[in-house]
Amino acid sequence: MSADFIKANMMGPNAVKLLEEAAASLPFKPGSRVLDLGCGKGLTSIYLASTFSVRVFAMDLWIPAAENFRRFRDFGLDDAIVPIHADIAQPPFAEGYFDTVVSVDAYHYFGRDPAFMDARLAPLVKQDGMMLLVFPGLKREVGRDIPPEMLLSWRPEDIDTMHSPSWWSALLAQAVSIDVVAIKEAACSEEAWEDWLACDNPYAVGDRRAMCAGAGKHMNFISVLCRKR
Repeated sequence: MSADFIKANMMGPNAVKLLEEAAASLPFKPGSRVLDLGCGKGLTSIYLASTFSVRVFAMDLWIPAAENFRRFRDFGLDDAIVPIHADIAQPPFAEGYFDTVVSVDAYHYFGRDPAFMDARLAPLVKQDGMMLLVFPGLKREVGRDIPPEMLLSWRPEDIDTMHSPSWWSALLAQAVSIDVVAIKEAACSEEAWEDWLACDNPYAVGDRRAMCAGAGKHMNFISVLCRKR
């Protein structure tokens, strides 16, 4: 993928860069089934299929499957990536179907319910399968003391989706169907944000107000690796 293609199709901080870092230590078996949950415009799906030769199921609620299919076909990956328009609340897959689940810049929207992992996501993964989750977070919990610079671009309910690594560690520790292998801050968070803020996407333009005022010093991206028991 060219830098221009990535820039034109980003829906948030550079998901390809975030996934590239997070997936560096995760062995993918060629031909294995991978769910790309909340794939957006399919950048991460293209990266996974072209880099690891896996079969990707690119699932998103907001981007039409037909639109993503055209992008995958343009890369010659229409046999390697299956585009799916669906809601994780009603996943159209058999239990234990996937070897790996990857989700970049999406899990914080729906995964904050303590029951979600056991009830929705883990059942889709085979025993000893892996779940790699990367999402925006906070360096420390802010509670009601939201830094004013963050409010220049985001509403309190938006900021409520972001939490610290320790908050996520405590939440995921409640799940009985997984073991948390690792949880850490992404080293490329600043670069991923810089790529996003350089876009002409209206949401990127809106995010510049907060980030230029220093909101980034409170924020990070969090990478979580889990194994299905």
